[in-house]
Amino acid sequence: MLNNGTLLLVGCGKMGGAMLQGWLDRGLKGSQVAIVDPSTQADYMQSFVKQGVRAVESLADLGNSFHPDYVLFAVKPQMIDATIADYQGYAEQGAVFLSVIAGKQISFFEEHLGADAAIVRTMPNTPAAVSRGMTVLYANQNVSKEQADACEGLMAAVGETAWLDNEEQIDAVTGVSGSGPAYIFYLAECLAQAGVDAGLPKELARKLADTTVFGAGELLRLSDDSPSQLRINVTSPNGTTQAALDVLMADDGLQPVMTQAVAAAAKRSKELS
Repeated sequence: MLNNGTLLLVGCGKMGGAMLQGWLDRGLKGSQVAIVDPSTQADYMQSFVKQGVRAVESLADLGNSFHPDYVLFAVKPQMIDATIADYQGYAEQGAVFLSVIAGKQISFFEEHLGADAAIVRTMPNTPAAVSRGMTVLYANQNVSKEQADACEGLMAAVGETAWLDNEEQIDAVTGVSGSGPAYIFYLAECLAQAGVDAGLPKELARKLADTTVFGAGELLRLSDDSPSQLRINVTSPNGTTQAALDVLMADDGLQPVMTQAVAAAAKRSKELS
């Protein structure tokens, strides 16, 4: 997937670890990867080491023995500020930089890595942990077609991908798919609580809600029908589903609330930038 190139993963938490396991499962060799992360002794990190991945606690520990073609930043936004300059040497060697860091624009990396650095900004989401993620990508003018294809191949290992023409669209993407899994999880919470309020045992309500959300999502994924058509397919006129939808689709129902939620997340994304 990297044409025998090498990858340096900076940060190997939930997102970084999920992506790395996806790459290894899809055929990337452990010898092609090195990790910089303070938690090298953690059990999950040692599982990567057993697959041939090199793991070090700091960039200084890596020394000059590893020369990455790609560097992927998967750390918290507040952590990158203090360490980004340490990676400038890789930019001078022609490495491509990928970022999954929320709120950090291309201009931030160009400022610290150099105006000629090849940079791809991405916005994945947490279903990447089960290879059902959605990642959008945006590249600066220094990224070649071959490099862009390799970056897309990396992200495709953990789900679907799409490219943006305008970096500013990432804020809206954050509101829809970046933060979106939390909305679905909350929907499952609310549906389960509604079941309890209607008289169901808590465990059964939870199982019904979780399985319904999962099953509906899988049906949506596999069906050629649009979400609107799938909704129509299960809605009998004057039936039970219609009675519920009359509430959800009212002027003060789910759509205006969801629009406000996405707008709030997008606004916060802009503020973090």
